[in-house]
Amino acid sequence: MWRRFVSREQTSQIAQRLLAALAAGADPEEIAALFSAGVEFEIAGDVGALPWIGRRTGRGAVSEFIRDTRRMIESVRFNVQDVFTGEDRAVIVGELASRVTATGRMIESAFALVVTVSEGEITRFQMLEDSFAVSRAARA
Repeated sequence: MWRRFVSREQTSQIAQRLLAALAAGADPEEIAALFSAGVEFEIAGDVGALPWIGRRTGRGAVSEFIRDTRRMIESVRFNVQDVFTGEDRAVIVGELASRVTATGRMIESAFALVVTVSEGEITRFQMLEDSFAVSRAARA
């Protein structure tokens, strides 16, 4: 796939804007505006355990992810430890703790968000976390 590369600085700025918008509780559509219309969105794991797990495409997937997580998950901790930035990719590394509201169970996991940027927009988003812990916490 051909991509128009952006600068390391621009990629870093977009990753930081994404983190700032998430931390501020920005509107889902405002967050989705950072993504391309055809963004590839993937959160690996037990498809069916939670509605956002799996592969999806488009800004609508981003908006739905934000809305669904806010409705179904209580964020207890979301600590970003580092952001590694290349020409067109940023990897955000940290730890999270969340409570699934339907089951009351906790998810504690290290995570990595892999964000690919092209022409000033996020074109691919991949979240890696302890998918086994997520599945166990989500299923009653």
